[in-house]
Amino acid sequence: MNYEQPQPESETPPEHSDKLAADGKESQPKPSAENPWIETLKTIGLSAILALGIRSFVAEARYIPSGSMEPTLQINDRLIIDKISYRFTTPVRGDIVVFSPTAQLEKEKDDDGKQKFNEAFIKRIIGLPGDKIDVKSGKVYINGKVIQENYLGEAPQYNWSSTELTPDGIVPKGHYLVLGDNRNNSYDSHYWGFVPKEKIIGKATVRFWPINRAGGINPQPDYK
Repeated sequence: MNYEQPQPESETPPEHSDKLAADGKESQPKPSAENPWIETLKTIGLSAILALGIRSFVAEARYIPSGSMEPTLQINDRLIIDKISYRFTTPVRGDIVVFSPTAQLEKEKDDDGKQKFNEAFIKRIIGLPGDKIDVKSGKVYINGKVIQENYLGEAPQYNWSSTELTPDGIVPKGHYLVLGDNRNNSYDSHYWGFVPKEKIIGKATVRFWPINRAGGINPQPDYK
């Protein structure tokens, strides 16, 4: 279009011609609309990038593959895992956490000689750094004092002490002792040891499936 071409006269001149923009400068031709397929692909790509970013740094969905956390968590429950809180706070007793296999678990092999455990675990934090833990007479003792665990389906039917892991039985700095709520059917710290903080992926906060049990998993336990 030749913007210098004279415009036809009219009885009522328009307020603005296509020669000049409202600010008195020459207007620019409008860009042509982008192909809708390209726009769709860009939107899908951006959504995927955002989803990956959220999953990597903020939160992710997980499902429960075993009964080691029953009755609190049932097989096939779907959970939201908060992955950002522990960047600013430290885990506390009673938190249900998802963590990658520890160095000890990575050493375990199946019958074919392959690494046995590749998937994340989910357990409850019981022992904090500096704690000594004993399991006896169906109760858990922290530093010699029994704790109340109203979330258990049945009491542990074994006796155990963290002295089996370290000479003094003290949970090392930056490590945690975790147990499953299904104490008698859980492969947890009393078998293979402590969990380093850097192995913790995040904290289980919300159950979104099944619908009839959706919501917060359970209140933070009161161990007094």
